[in-house]
Order: sequence, then C-alpha cells, then structure tokens
Amino acid sequence: MSFHSMWAELLPVGRSSASGGYRRFAWTGADADCRAWFREQAEARGLTYELDRNGNQWAWLGDPAAGNAVVTGSHLDSVPDGGAFDGPLGVVSAFAALDELRRRGARITRPLGIVNFGDEEGARFGLACVGSRLTSGALTVEQAHRLTDADGVTLPRAMEAAGHDPDAIGPDPERLGRIGAFVELHVEQGRALDLSGDPIGVASAIWPHGRWRFDFRGEANHAGTTRLADRRDPMLGYAETVLAARREAELAGAVATFGKISVEPNGVNAIPSLVRGWLDSRAADQATLDTVVTGVERAARAHAAAHGVDLDVVRESFTPVVEFDHALRDELARILGSGAEAEIPVLGTGAGHDAGILSGRVPTAMLFVRNPTGVSHSPAESAAEDDCVAGVNALADVLEGLART
Repeated sequence: MSFHSMWAELLPVGRSSASGGYRRFAWTGADADCRAWFREQAEARGLTYELDRNGNQWAWLGDPAAGNAVVTGSHLDSVPDGGAFDGPLGVVSAFAALDELRRRGARITRPLGIVNFGDEEGARFGLACVGSRLTSGALTVEQAHRLTDADGVTLPRAMEAAGHDPDAIGPDPERLGRIGAFVELHVEQGRALDLSGDPIGVASAIWPHGRWRFDFRGEANHAGTTRLADRRDPMLGYAETVLAARREAELAGAVATFGKISVEPNGVNAIPSLVRGWLDSRAADQATLDTVVTGVERAARAHAAAHGVDLDVVRESFTPVVEFDHALRDELARILGSGAEAEIPVLGTGAGHDAGILSGRVPTAMLFVRNPTGVSHSPAESAAEDDCVAGVNALADVLEGLART
C-alpha cells in the first residue's frame, strides 16, 4: 500500500465535521479506530504485531528479542481539533519507508520496529507522552492512576473500558532493552525549513518546557448589582497575567502561552469565584525558561494582590532540555548528506516528543519534514505531498543505513 493510499485511509478517522480538525483522544472510539488501522497495516505486511503493557503498539520485522533493533514511528492521537500531520505523518511514513526498503531489496541485519505510542498529546488526561513516560519509568504507576479527564474518569478506568488491563501498566525495561536506536519522523512545528528552503532536517535538541497551573481565587457575586469597588474578581488578575506572560516571553526570546482556562461558577451574570489558567512555556535553555516563568508568577501575584484575590501556582509537568544522541544525530546527517549538494540542516524545536522521553534510556534522533506555514496543533497544519515523499525516502535511507551496520 502506498503512502498516499495509507494517508487517505487514515485521514477521515476522528475528524470533526464542524472544525475540520481531529479529536483522536486516548482510549476513545477514534483512538480505537486508529489502533485498528495500525494493526491492519502491520498484519498486511507480515510483521509481528504486539500491544505492550502500556497500550503502545509495535510492529516488528525480524526478531525483536535479538536486540539492537532500529525503531521508528510516532503517535496517532491528537490535540483538540488538531491537524492531520502531527504524529500520524511519522507512523504512516514508517510503514511507507519499510515498503520502500523492500522495493529496494535492502539488506537488513538488525530488527526493524514501528511503534505507535499511546496518548502522546495528553489531550484527555492533561499529561503529554503518557505511553512513553510509563514505558521509560518517567511516569510512575501511582501517578498514572491519579490522572483524570474532564469528566472525572481516571486513566485506569478509561483503559479498562477500552479493553486494556490497567493493572499491567508500568516500566518496561525489557522492551526498551531491545532498542539500539529510535528515529522519529515528524512534521516541523515551525518554519525553519521553509525559510531555509529545505524539505528535510535533523533535530538537535528539544527546548526545556513545562506546564504551570495558576489558580486565581476571588469571590462569586452578582454581575449586575456588585459595585466595581466591592469586587474580588479573579478574572482581572488572570487577564493581566496573560498579558504579562506575553511581555516576559518577548523580552527573553522565548514562548509563553495561556491556552486553557476553567472558570467557576462560569455564569454570564456572575463574577467568578475561581479562574484557573494553564501556562505553557518553553525556551532554548533552562536559565531563560526560569526567567520567564519567574517573571510571570511575580506579575500574577502582584495583579492578584491588587484585586484582593488569592493565588496558587502549581507546576504540573516539566521536561528539561533534551540533547539528542550526538553520534546518532551526526550519523543521520551523514547518511542524508551523502551526495547532497548542501548539508542537511540541524535545528532545535520547542515541541515535546516521545523521542525526547526515550532519549534518557536509548539513543534517539528525529527527522523533520518541512511545514510551509509553520502552523501546528490546528486544522491548518500542512505539508506538501512532495515533501512527505521526500520524508519517506529520507527515513528509508536512514533505516537502511542504521539497520545494516
């Protein structure tokens, strides 16, 4: 099956007719359809299919127990109303690259694996990369059991409802021990390649990033009868903090975003008692990130105090800078640069990935495919057909170069 036919087959799954974006959330019906698609692709190629204890899917060419395997893949879930390429491009390209290797008659001496990591985006339970975090031990079983969605459904109950045994989840060192190298192909979430004119790039590092929850607690009251001077309105402190985050990010050359908000009692004619906002911030280095987050919190506390509002700040997740394995990164650049007129660009990224989670346990690297607009996590996310094919061929070159050594 060609890249184009696989892409067309997967494209309608979990797509919202209203927004045109995707709602492929972990352990839902759309997620089950994506998983069924993955299994069908594996079995159609005669690959050995496995579902691991944490809900990640694997397809193997060769005996994975032999070790030193070369693994590629990404994820199939999405953010709310996300784009088609973030995650799925890496999985579809993995199967297409394997097809290309077979067409070439490539001699492979190491096992090859394709993986679909579960719940990478964290759209349902609020924590990214759950499948790879559990597998690597970065997320404990106890922490996983405390994860809940907006309806109060816990991760274990959601897994159980989808037919997966939640009592089995946990670190999987034996499976990780099989992997000699992991290469994740991903659409670029930015415009660096578009600006440089290159269809393909190699990742150098993932910026340090995290999520912080800001709870502004005021006093609920009638919106029509309460004097402005008598109000303890948490929305005011929150709004001013959003603007402060933008200023701090601009000054530091970083990014800071309040993209999610929860309001209580959430009535049109009621002053809120609680405004809860989530800050996502990322920077090229740890010192810069610390400066931004500290500045945002300082401003938030000042604004809260000015409006007679209480404030709690909780760091919900954090990932330090991830330097991809230098030897593997350089090998990818060498393989892809062989015979090329110009060097393959090497660039950093502000987005988190399963490759970043695994990097502390196995050698990892990433390939990026050009995104002409730089738009991501949106229905407008795109990549040209020629660039997608270039990505498949580049991934095939990399897998062939790594798996025959």
